[in-house]
Amino acid sequence: MKHGRNTKTTSKRHASSNKIGRPDMQAFVGSLVGFGATKGVFVTTSSFTDSATKYTRSLPQRVIQIDGVRLAELMIEHGVGTRAYRTIQVQRLDEDFFSEDG
Repeated sequence: MKHGRNTKTTSKRHASSNKIGRPDMQAFVGSLVGFGATKGVFVTTSSFTDSATKYTRSLPQRVIQIDGVRLAELMIEHGVGTRAYRTIQVQRLDEDFFSEDG
């Protein structure tokens, strides 16, 4: 990767009541600057405080925040750490059944 064109990630596993605040976000952004990264992804099992979100909007670096709800959605969408619960069969009409040639 070229210097200044890389992406860094971090993740924090917290209880839903323990939100990621601005100090955690500032520390992460400091590491982005230290590595010369232009993008960062911060993933948490909890959520972000309003001040952490507002802080990231004012930065020259692009920081994507993925909270616990979005993380679960992405896991389900991509089949990561999930298992099928129920399969639904969808029926459609067989038009050949009703044709005179069929």
